[in-house]
Amino acid sequence: MSRTLTRREWLAGSAGTALLTGCGEDRPIVPSIVSIVRAPVYDQRIYETVRRMLEEHGLEVRGRNVVLKPNLVEFEPESSINTHPLLVHAAFEAFRAMGAASVRIAEGPGHRRNTLDLADAAGYFKTVPRFEDIFVDLNLDDVTRVRPARQLSRLGTLYLPNTALGADLLVSMPKMKTHHWVAATLSMKNLFGVVPGGIYGWPKNVLHWAGIHESIADLHAAFPRQFAIVDGIVGMEGNGPIQGTPKPVGVLVAGRDGAAVDATCCRIMRIEPLKIEYLRLASGGESHITEGNIRQIGESLPAVATPFELIPEFRWVRMENS
Repeated sequence: MSRTLTRREWLAGSAGTALLTGCGEDRPIVPSIVSIVRAPVYDQRIYETVRRMLEEHGLEVRGRNVVLKPNLVEFEPESSINTHPLLVHAAFEAFRAMGAASVRIAEGPGHRRNTLDLADAAGYFKTVPRFEDIFVDLNLDDVTRVRPARQLSRLGTLYLPNTALGADLLVSMPKMKTHHWVAATLSMKNLFGVVPGGIYGWPKNVLHWAGIHESIADLHAAFPRQFAIVDGIVGMEGNGPIQGTPKPVGVLVAGRDGAAVDATCCRIMRIEPLKIEYLRLASGGESHITEGNIRQIGESLPAVATPFELIPEFRWVRMENS
């Protein structure tokens, strides 16, 4: 059943006027607001859907700089590998209408060096007017050395692109996909695309050697001003994130808290988020990503739950009764 967030509930979730107590913690937990919105196909209705979804979250971007970070991976426009360009353009237009001073699209693919050719093959030039004027290749961007707020990996410091670091709001826009190393790749794993290949090389294996789950958590902590919009209209199951098969789900999932958004996506995919190591690391434990500490708006989980096929190595993360 569809459910709209009341003003009282929004204030509770964003300002902390309503608090929940976490298991084993003395301090209260502010419940994260995550929206699940139906979007059955990629068509012109997605523009209004995204606009309303952003309004529900009360994002204040007037006069600020917004950077949209999609997931561009391979030259297969008809597959479910890349974030659909129509969704990215819908977010671009919505943030512009909300008064953002600038909205840019930025990506640093880990598998391909010719980023503009990849974006062209994925349909971005055809869908987004003047795409090249608003796009930044993060693999080649100027960088700044930063130390993660919570260093968990063996990376020590990170060299990160100034376009992403300078954003007032970094919007992670991944596909809802399975992953053959971490079970699920969503808004937090999508941040691997901000790590510049010009410094770390291709396919950025240094992030894996430093601890893939820990690197995901470190990158998430490096960007505190985030919003996530997950493309679950058609996701990918099986041997993702590249060689899997399309999985229609017909939803968009969004929120300010990437860990809560990704935990919600896992539950839609019938993956147990408490078994995903990077989610536990990023949230500081399990209590912040338990279902009771996430305030969902829009569609209910049972109404949209769609079990994703998993490779044998990760079938143990499947939710019970799936």
